[in-house]
Amino acid sequence: MLLGELLARSPAWLAAHDDAALTAEQALTFDAWVSRRAAGEPVAYIVGSREFYGHDFRVTPDVLIPRPETELLVEQVLTYAAGRSGLRVLDLGTGSGCIAITLALELAGAHVVAVDRSSAALAIARDNARRLEAAVECRVSDWYGALAPGERYDVIVANPPYIAGTDRHLGEGDLRFEPRGALTPEGDGLDALRIIIAGAPRHLVVGGLLAVEHGYDQAAACRSLFVAAGYVDVATQRDLAGIERVTSGRTSPGG
Repeated sequence: MLLGELLARSPAWLAAHDDAALTAEQALTFDAWVSRRAAGEPVAYIVGSREFYGHDFRVTPDVLIPRPETELLVEQVLTYAAGRSGLRVLDLGTGSGCIAITLALELAGAHVVAVDRSSAALAIARDNARRLEAAVECRVSDWYGALAPGERYDVIVANPPYIAGTDRHLGEGDLRFEPRGALTPEGDGLDALRIIIAGAPRHLVVGGLLAVEHGYDQAAACRSLFVAAGYVDVATQRDLAGIERVTSGRTSPGG
């Protein structure tokens, strides 16, 4: 994988040209990449990109690496958006911008706003939006902090930090290299979800959609938070591994 990325060649080409020689510069880069991978660094950070929903997104250690299961979050929004136009969409904690940018590319005429409290992350999101020619407005904001009181959206979407602070997985694999603040809010892992779910009705139109990604064991807790906050049509969708991954709900007329 690393060699193919370095040479911009397919696995089939590498197999057919296994006697090809690297230049001295290529050999140095390849050796450095292999050493970094041997130390456990994620491939996405080494090569500087990761595919999401058919597009390549630039990633650095300032942002979470996009994951295939998060595409379910995009699918939920697209299902809600079918037959609608001119939607206003808010992506909370955008990171690399993969969700916001994908929605901007998929939803004709949508106005997409992406917020993150990290200026470094927003710089990555802006660069990805520019390269992929997606119209996305990026703002520095700690969740809803920078939004005006009457600012409302048709859709709010979020893949917030949701891993419990004591979860052993934070010290294993790729997670060791990703920004801790994008992985866990500490505590029981639900604090960011509590803020997002409770605050969304103040920034959603009547019938507007909130969809959030959460942990494998947090679906029931998220549904309870949605119901307590007055959402209707609360439901959880499973990812391709069969794990309850995305919970959504709509604001009610009396919400």
